[in-house]
Amino acid sequence: MALRPVILTETTTAGQAESFQNQTLRPILKLQNDLLLRLFRHYLVKRKQLGADSRFGRMSQSEQHTYIDHAIRTDLKFRNLLIGTIVGQFTSAELAVFLSDESELSRRLGNMLTQRIQSQQALLLAIQE
Repeated sequence: MALRPVILTETTTAGQAESFQNQTLRPILKLQNDLLLRLFRHYLVKRKQLGADSRFGRMSQSEQHTYIDHAIRTDLKFRNLLIGTIVGQFTSAELAVFLSDESELSRRLGNMLTQRIQSQQALLLAIQE
């Protein structure tokens, strides 16, 4: 936990899911940011979207956003890899909270993963394998 960055968020009367999102998920996503981008870049290369004939690189920004969203929402194997990358950083207590509301927290985590990768899509093309 000492490795996790501190992220300041507004303190509100948030529910348990939002508190968990702000106190646990956001710091872990920030900590694992480079790894998440590299995993998505590998996903693109594996599906022949990057490389000599870079289809992803020729897409408009809007099309790239749509592609990222679609990949994370519909490719369950890949989505579970990304979620597992984050869940693997949980403490036992955090895992217990996550499992108590797994459906809602997985949905939130999927949205956060999508937004994080979309906001840095230009870096996907710049990362060296």
